[in-house]
Amino acid sequence: MDDRGGSFVAVRRISQGLERGNTCHSTSAEVVAGSTAWLGRGLSCVCAQSRESDARPSFDLTPSQEECLQRLQNRIDIAYDSSIPEHQEALRALWNAAFPEEELRGLISEQWKEMGWQGKDPSTDFRGGGFISLENLLFFATNFPKSFKDLLWKLEGDRSVWEYPFAVAGVNITFMLIQMLDLEAVKPRTMVGAVFLKFLSENESAFDLLYCITFKLMDHQWLAMRASYMDFN
Repeated sequence: MDDRGGSFVAVRRISQGLERGNTCHSTSAEVVAGSTAWLGRGLSCVCAQSRESDARPSFDLTPSQEECLQRLQNRIDIAYDSSIPEHQEALRALWNAAFPEEELRGLISEQWKEMGWQGKDPSTDFRGGGFISLENLLFFATNFPKSFKDLLWKLEGDRSVWEYPFAVAGVNITFMLIQMLDLEAVKPRTMVGAVFLKFLSENESAFDLLYCITFKLMDHQWLAMRASYMDFN
């Protein structure tokens, strides 16, 4: 993943199978960048050729993977708490990244609706995703500012008059990824979860990076569906 002028490029490189008998055939690399050409595939190509005896595979973790998973689970367990200064500062940092030229009048303000929060107090929207959902949004905003603002302002594609709420969508994506990857389990129970933990052991930011890719993919799908606000659920 690279940042060119504030947007990001997804690189999918599959040079080896995960294990003997579990391979994913592809070209050596696929690079898809920016705007409407974006077709990042993240974990979508997990091709397992399993035998009948592999019907219930076991995905045991290495000590390194266990440590990485535990650290990520510790992040997931933290609820957003508006009384904690660190959480307050993270929320202010998100505002400053999104609207650098507009001064925030308060952590409870009608201004937050501009970002796609449901009301004037964003803390009420974090219940589903916890503090990590704020961290994900802030990671996106600071590491890939152009892509972040393209999605925030809906700058790409033929948009609906009534669009999805950006910030609420971001919280939902965090929650969805946690569920899909089964990250609250002791160890992975699916191939996709096992593959993700391999990525995580190689890069501690794997979840945050996957979040950015997923947000972009969600918007791509939204445009392909010609969806409007009523389709958001």
